[in-house]
Order: sequence, then structure tokens, then C-alpha cells
Amino acid sequence: MKVRTVLSMVAASTVGMVMVPSVQAGGSSPTEILANVKSVEFIGMDAPASAAEKADIYTKAKIKYTYRNGRTRTYDLTYHQLMATTEMINGNVVGGLYDVKNAPLMDLDGQMASDAADGTSLIDIPGMKSATPSTKHPLAMVTQFEYKELPPNDGVSTGSFWSKLPALMGLAMLDQDKKTGALDVVDYKPVSFSDVHGGWIHCGSTLSDWNTHVGSEEYEPDAKTREGLPKASGSDDGTDIASFSKYYFGDAATANPYHYGLVPEVTVDRKGSASVVKHYAPGRFAREMQEMASDNRTAIGGDDGKNTGLFMFVADRKNDLSSGSLYAAKVTQTGADHGGSYTLQWIRLGHASDEEIKAMVDGGIKFSHIFDVSNTDPGDPTFTKVVTYMGTEWLRLKPGMEKAAAFLETRRYAALLGATTEFSKMEYIAFNDKDKKFYLTISRVEAGMADTVGDIRVARNDGGIILEMSTASGKKDTSGNPIDSRFVGTTLTSIPELVGGWNGGVKDAEGNQCSQDKLCGPDNLRYVDSIRTLFIGEDTSRRNNNYVWAFNVDTRKLSRILSVPMGAEATGLTVAPDYNGFAYIMSNFQHPGEGNISNYLGTDKAEVLSAIDSKWNNKKKAAIGYIGTEHGALPALTK
Repeated sequence: MKVRTVLSMVAASTVGMVMVPSVQAGGSSPTEILANVKSVEFIGMDAPASAAEKADIYTKAKIKYTYRNGRTRTYDLTYHQLMATTEMINGNVVGGLYDVKNAPLMDLDGQMASDAADGTSLIDIPGMKSATPSTKHPLAMVTQFEYKELPPNDGVSTGSFWSKLPALMGLAMLDQDKKTGALDVVDYKPVSFSDVHGGWIHCGSTLSDWNTHVGSEEYEPDAKTREGLPKASGSDDGTDIASFSKYYFGDAATANPYHYGLVPEVTVDRKGSASVVKHYAPGRFAREMQEMASDNRTAIGGDDGKNTGLFMFVADRKNDLSSGSLYAAKVTQTGADHGGSYTLQWIRLGHASDEEIKAMVDGGIKFSHIFDVSNTDPGDPTFTKVVTYMGTEWLRLKPGMEKAAAFLETRRYAALLGATTEFSKMEYIAFNDKDKKFYLTISRVEAGMADTVGDIRVARNDGGIILEMSTASGKKDTSGNPIDSRFVGTTLTSIPELVGGWNGGVKDAEGNQCSQDKLCGPDNLRYVDSIRTLFIGEDTSRRNNNYVWAFNVDTRKLSRILSVPMGAEATGLTVAPDYNGFAYIMSNFQHPGEGNISNYLGTDKAEVLSAIDSKWNNKKKAAIGYIGTEHGALPALTK
């Protein structure tokens, strides 16, 4: 969530103030007082020790508020589960899957549901009404469901069903208790994607400053192989658009790959109705999510997978993603320690509107209309060798196809123009407005980053890194033309305290390859300006349990504040610093017990697995919730 959005919603009378319970955590129902906050500190918890803890989502961390009058308050943190996939709310299955006609997709257990809750936006919508306005304030929550890991129970399907079924988003209506801030779900319904050809691998998200949910469609399907051309050597694309198409449209041939890998934007009105558009102008690549600077025009996009790029979109107008200019980064390495340091140049790929690119797609454009391609060296100097997420290829752009290439084959075209396509597992992005910095997660340093050729040459680290991007105004692209943004990336530098604690493949007694007290596989990332804190959620198989951490960028203190079930990924991280005097650290998880925790070597493995199956409906449940206090929400995280 964009913290600037939330802060702008606070009533003028409470800006700079915080609603603080007048009792210590664990006391009776608090009364509210106003106090100036000087600082906020997270006091971390130990790693899970018992089988019950290893199978659960929980926190034993604390939060300490220090006020300008010298007083302090410390609260025990509590995880509040709002809902979970497979649960029924007002006749709708949370995470339930649907086809293009909005009919439920069924197997022998009933309606199929995702087990992968992900990107979440908590939204305060002006004019929305609660059924009990004297005691409750209405909020809306959009949650993305990335995929379904478990196969359908149909008697024939086996293995992972990642990308084989349609993704979806759900809209929950919440009541916020005016005294405690506690949230309760009062309604849930799916968000229909029928008008935009269905949803595809919805991963991370942000809440825009104009109060819309800006999502993602990760791992764009390869239009080349969809056309029947052979896959390139080294391709990282493992998606199954034919299966997706069969389940969603009823026909394996219907889905057009150029309808996916885009930026879906969901608007919720005051009556609780949701509408969806997909944006073509920000480009098409394996976008984990995109984050905007405070100009509400400049967006940095994370490109997941192996041999990927770094992209910047500068919108023509603020608060509008429908047209703009797209750039790709060329990096020059200046150091190799802790994952490296780099300077950045930006190659302009092109300018376009949604309408222009959508017209190309609706007109039937195919990969072969854009490029000539060979998977082996054709011995022809008019072809250029590129190495990207789609493998090693020799490409030649066809005449007049620059715009189509830039916005439909963004990564391939960027590589063709000389941009760096060596990043690996680039996930969430966050923005620090005061310091004018972006933060980028690299979940694993591998492949093109960790080899001995190309622009990036650093040591492999399966624990990942977090990079800090400085920005500046008045910058030019590689052709010497001004870039119309005050937030153009200039350098990338790793943060030493946030380098992953990978042990080089050595396992401890329980099978962990990463230290318990360092990051491992950082994925989700949110930054809160008011308390100078990065929040980090993990996705790794190199440690048995994934965590959510808080890192203060000034004190450099790293604190573990949440643990999710073994085999699960911590997802949907977003922070609402101040909604009506209360704060929420939203966090979900997906696919608990993935792979039957095959990497786990602990003596209590059977007990852990049994507890996961019992608590999480045989691995079908994925929880959506928030970190608060025992009584409900946190006091606001504002100064």
C-alpha cells in the first residue's frame, strides 16, 4: 500500500497525532487519548520452535511507541485472520475460481478455490456506508489470488497447477470498530475479469494515491511458443496458457498471450461495486508489481524470473496509467560486495497509449509479425543475439514494429536495444519519499547475476538481497533526450544488513540453508515514511519457515515480526499507517505445507505436517489478515 495515500486521508485535526490506548497491552478495553509520537520500535520474536508454531501463522513480537512527552507504550502484537480460501461468506467461496461466464469451476469437492492469497489493498472509500455507522466505519479490501497450487480433485489431475487455472481477485467489505480498530468481514464477492479476458497469475499489488488497486500479471506467457514456434534453449517460461484457456474459455486455443502480463487496475465505488481495466502502456513482462514515486507518474516495475530487466514507466499525466513512455535500464557494475553496486542509464523503448496497443492485439498481431527469430546462430549479422527470461535467441525486428515490440515484447526488445537483462527474481518495489529512493528486492541472486559474463557479475546468494535506488531529476536517456521525471534512477546499491543469510547450500539439522536471524528470499516489500521502516516478507524454500521482518533504515535494526506455516510464502504485505487513528500491517500466506514439506529434516516432521493439514484444510486454506494488538488494530503509525 502507498503510505502517502493513507496519510492524505487523515482528518486535518489528527495530522501529526496518534490515537493511543491508555492501558498497556493485555489490559481492559482501551480509552483513546491523543499523543505525539517520537519513534516506533519493533521488538522481534524468536524463530518457531514447536510443531504447532511451525504449522501456524502467528507473532510473539512487540511494538514500542515513544512519545515526545517521554512516555512509552509497548504492545504485544497479535495476528488477526480475517478470512481464508475455501471458506464461504454470504454464499461466495473465498478464492473461488470462475470461468469467462462467471460460472464456478468445479471438481469433486465442489467449487475449486485458490490456495494462494497474495497482493492486498485496504481501501477507505469516501461515501461508503456501514450498516452500523454509530460504531463501525466501512472499509473495502481487494485481495489477489495468484494461482492454485494443488491439482483439481477430478480423478486424473496431478502435480502443481501453477498457471494452469485462471487467477482471480476478490472484494471483501469490512467493518472497522471505531473504538478498537478491529476489522470484521461482512461480505465477500469475486471481481469479474470477463470483460478483460480473465486474470493471469496476479502476484503483488499497490494501492494508488488515487485510491485504486493496481495489480499485476506475473510471468507473461511466451507468445512465440503459443504461435507454435519452438521454445528457446534456457527459457524460464513454464506457464501453461493452453490449460488456462481450456478451464477459462472452454477451449485450449482461445487465449491470446498478449492479453496477459499487463497491469490490471481495480476501482471500487462507494456502493461496493468493482470495475477492472488492464493497462498496456506500462509494458508487458513478468511484473511482480510496480511502485510509483510521489509524483504519481514515475513507476518502477520488477521483472521476476531469471535473466530479466528493470523497467521505468513515466505516465503522461499523474494518476493515470493509460499512456506514457517506457524505459529499460542499462547497468554498469561499480562493485561486487554484498550483491553489488551499479550506475544506471535508461534506454527509451517508446511511447504509447493503452488504446494503441490494445488495437494491435485486437487486430490479431502475433510474435512473428514483430520479430524474425532463430534459436541458433543464423550466421546473419542482421540478427542480434539476446539472452532473456525466454532463453537464448537471435532476433531481428521487422520494419515498423518498434512500438509493438516495446509494449508487447518489452524484455526482448529491451535486450535487442542493449538494456541489461541479467537480473534474477526481482520482486516487490517500495518507495521512500523523504530520501527519494526506491527499494528493490532480489529474492535470489543467480543465473545472469551470478555468472562471469555480461553487465552483472556477483556471487550467488540464494538468500537474496535488497537494492537501494537513488533518483534524480534532469536526467537524459541514452539518446540524449530529457526524461520527463524527477525520480529517474541513477544508482543501485545493496543494503549490507539485508543481504540474505544463505549458507552456500549447507543444511542444518532441520534442513535450513539460511540463517534464522537473517533474510532469506525477500519478496514482499513496503516502506512507511513516518516511522522510517521497511517491512519485508519472505518467499524461499531455502528455509523451512518464511517470516515478515521490520527494518528501521536509520537504526539498522532488523526484527522478525511474523512467521507463516512451514512451506508457505508470506504474501500480500501492505501497511496502512493511519485509517481513522488505527494502523494495520496486512499480511497473508499461500500454499501451506507445499510439497509436503519435503525439505524439512526435523524429527517432528510428521507432527508438523499433520498440524498443517488439520489447521489449513489439507493445505487448501490460505489466510488473509493483519498484525495488530490483542484488542484489534495498532495505534496509528504517524508522527
